[in-house]
Amino acid sequence: MAGQILAKGMNMRSMAWRMGLVAMLVLSSAVPAGARDKTGYLPVGEGLDLATILPGPPTPGSPRAKADAQLFRDSRAMQGSPRWQQATADVSSDLGDRFATALGFRPDWSRLPVTKTLIARFDADRSAAIRVGKAHWQSARPFIGTDLPICEPRTPSLIANGDYPSGHTAHGWGFALIMAELLPDRAQAILARGRDYGDSRWICGSHTMSAVEGGYLAASAIVAREHGDAAFRRDMAAAAEELAAYRRGLKAANPR
Repeated sequence: MAGQILAKGMNMRSMAWRMGLVAMLVLSSAVPAGARDKTGYLPVGEGLDLATILPGPPTPGSPRAKADAQLFRDSRAMQGSPRWQQATADVSSDLGDRFATALGFRPDWSRLPVTKTLIARFDADRSAAIRVGKAHWQSARPFIGTDLPICEPRTPSLIANGDYPSGHTAHGWGFALIMAELLPDRAQAILARGRDYGDSRWICGSHTMSAVEGGYLAASAIVAREHGDAAFRRDMAAAAEELAAYRRGLKAANPR
């Protein structure tokens, strides 16, 4: 049953990957000069307008909206399964911990200051773009109005924070895109884990599949846009060197 539900979700997601590729190709042009956010890379007032990039949540009553609602109901049967338990653990935003197996190591961020700052600056851009997008669409999360289970507490902040697009998904997928580029020998595992981390949100029941797809697309667009910024490119190069040295140190400390 769980396998059939996962397959159904993956079929719904297939269009998002094609749209994400287009976003990556179109948006990797140079970022115009201008004032930057204190922590992000993108120019203040000139960041990405997700309302013009993402398709937005489906119209209520449309076939896609009905499919989202049906997937939410069907996937409640996964409660208590190993995949549900993983989704519960993936509520954590500690990506160093959640991606450790895919990375091949558990990052000690105190020894990776450049990489840590790079990820934090991406996340500032992600947070700003997602916040505006959620305010624009103001879509309700799928569990609202039901007593069906989700894998995390129904806190007031969760309820008030709109469904579309999924910021949690964008957080994980953006991290995966950046780390896959920095660690090309681990790219396949990292990207697979990034997709899996996003899927945890609809399995949990905190988001619709449409919102998860929106999160993947948002992160792809943001990372592509950041590649047009000289500071981002410099930090990527420095982080690659830092990670290479870090991994050499790990290997020397644990020879096999």
